[in-house]
Amino acid sequence: MSHNSFGHAFRFTTWGESHGPAIGAVVDGCPPGIALSEADIQPWLDKRRPGTSRFTTQRQEPDLVRILSGVFEGRTTGTPISLLIENVDQRSKDYSEVARAYRPGHADYAYDAKYGFRDPRGGGRSSARETAARVAAGAVARLVIPGVHIRAWVEALGGDAIDPARFDDAEIDRNPFFCPDAQAAARWEAAVDAARKAGSSLGAVVACEATGVPAGWGAPLYAKLDAELAHACMGINAVKGVEIGDGFAAAALTGEANADPMRPGEDAPEFLSNHAGGVAGGISTGQPIRLRVAFKPTSSILTPVDTVTRDGEATTLATKGRHDPCVGIRGVPVVEAMVALVLADQMMLHRAQSG
Repeated sequence: MSHNSFGHAFRFTTWGESHGPAIGAVVDGCPPGIALSEADIQPWLDKRRPGTSRFTTQRQEPDLVRILSGVFEGRTTGTPISLLIENVDQRSKDYSEVARAYRPGHADYAYDAKYGFRDPRGGGRSSARETAARVAAGAVARLVIPGVHIRAWVEALGGDAIDPARFDDAEIDRNPFFCPDAQAAARWEAAVDAARKAGSSLGAVVACEATGVPAGWGAPLYAKLDAELAHACMGINAVKGVEIGDGFAAAALTGEANADPMRPGEDAPEFLSNHAGGVAGGISTGQPIRLRVAFKPTSSILTPVDTVTRDGEATTLATKGRHDPCVGIRGVPVVEAMVALVLADQMMLHRAQSG
């Protein structure tokens, strides 16, 4: 049984390993006639690319994408679109100790327990390197839903949150943290530097908003839009929690406080609040889709941690190599990509059922 594909009408499959010759994605179900070139994909990969600042892994990968199929004379043909990204800066020797013992908090033991075999070089398929292929596929998905705007940012890092009163959308692209609060970004520089020097790592919360989603996407019960979004984001490496709208905070509200009151609008009801995050009964309401994604601290750290070898012997392990001191930073474009992939899929499913 294989679980390397995601989506229904708009579907993608990723392939490749962190230290293999290449990684990539096959996007299937893309409508024909959409203008598509590498230039439409590359900017999104550049946002996720490693080695762009001292606050991310120093692995130097250009992440240049090549379109191998599914496009003719600059437009999609309706056939599978194959995307290839070469790996050029692997250091497999850094993982000799990981081959012998399991990294606590990582997928090493779980993979071994399931398959009886694993690729220790960078974690193989469990490496966040795989998410580059998702970002490439997500760039194609954005072209299927041109009226939808998706924007994500880091809302908290190491438990230190932004001040909503200082939210500046333009600031997100001006600092290496995708942070909308310049003062918080300055604090985070010191926090990430300290974590890296200590051989440790930090977690982060990524928030995302999608505007321009019309009412009616999604389905009741077993295909809820919010469930699909949660499924997509929980599948991202290092993610341990997803909230839609107010999420867990809604459990502390009363019914009247949690309700999203409506008044007559020009073409549709006008909502006075958005506690539901743009989804009611599993179907979009036309309000902005809002979600928050929690990333755990990177498991590969230089601080020695108790563990066991493959033979079951007690030992300690300090992971060598180049790793993100906060994987949630580069998680921002990945969250955007997964949201785009879900929304493109839901748009096509809605059109198939409701016209």
